[in-house]
Amino acid sequence: MTGHIPVSVVVMTRNEAVNLPLCLPALADFAECFVVDSASNDGTAEIARAHGVPVVPFRWNGRYPKKKQWCLDALPLAHDWVLFVDADERPTRALVAEIARLMDDGPCHAAYWIDGRPVLHGRALRFGCWNRKLALLDRRRMRYPEQPDLDVAAMWEVEGHYQPLGEGTAGRLRHPMDHGDAKPLSAWFDRHNRYSDWEAVLRADGRMERLIDGEPRGCGPVGRPVLKRLFQRLPGRPLWAFLHAYVLRLGLLDGAAGLDHALARAFYYWQVGLKMRAAARAQNSSVRIPSIHFPPLHSPPPHAPPIGSPVGGSMAGCSPEGPYSSTSAMRSPPSAFNRSKVRLRTPGSSIR
Repeated sequence: MTGHIPVSVVVMTRNEAVNLPLCLPALADFAECFVVDSASNDGTAEIARAHGVPVVPFRWNGRYPKKKQWCLDALPLAHDWVLFVDADERPTRALVAEIARLMDDGPCHAAYWIDGRPVLHGRALRFGCWNRKLALLDRRRMRYPEQPDLDVAAMWEVEGHYQPLGEGTAGRLRHPMDHGDAKPLSAWFDRHNRYSDWEAVLRADGRMERLIDGEPRGCGPVGRPVLKRLFQRLPGRPLWAFLHAYVLRLGLLDGAAGLDHALARAFYYWQVGLKMRAAARAQNSSVRIPSIHFPPLHSPPPHAPPIGSPVGGSMAGCSPEGPYSSTSAMRSPPSAFNRSKVRLRTPGSSIR
């Protein structure tokens, strides 16, 4: 890319062949762009190169730094200002122009919040509850903190839902990025199943409160950390999440898409609460009722496979339903949060 805006753009990918053709053309006005890819096998790297974007391979070693901070540390970035764009995001033309003016005038903050406008049923929502993140930052002054969440296997290589920290203040840009995933809906459910695993673990033992306390201040009269802390303590969070998006933020004016988006938010918080309650019950049961192991009544036949072993050789567990199907799952080791369970981990979880 040979654009004129002095910003380095980083797009993190894993199997994003359906999203990249929509994302990369929107970045043409920026001076530099990298696709940082985690062993995609769907042609993601070839699509990036076809658009003239260099591809940098990434392999996580299971420790910090995770992927975003690794990009800030390891990429040969030509510019101090970095814009993180997910493969399913597209900066609007108005946002690109706003960033160009910001760079011409000289930024007065260390980082900038950018709203993510949901795209559902093929159109951008006008109302409802959008997400917001510090996506444009000065890499000399900001970095992603190391959180005590490596025991949560569900988040894998990418930082969780927390913001970079550093020196200086944070501003907010007026125009949004469109956020719409072109993958099948099963990918959305897989991804948010992992996100809710992560949030349930951190909420259960107080780590989420500490994470919120460390967040940069928002751009409002009350502040983002205060609002998030209040929401953490609300009973019936799924209902409040729905009412906030659908009624208070006028999501009802977006028709069926607004209803679906509000219900999706409620479903996410229901998942978090359900997983926390299930884990608490499992922990209480393990304390009150000690495990009793009985000897087997008889041994299995000499040539019989052990109980619970896969059947059918190396193809067992493979699904014909495709890489994005939630039924195509691999078993992962139990986490510290769910010691007696086996978590399902899907290869089509759109890891970024």
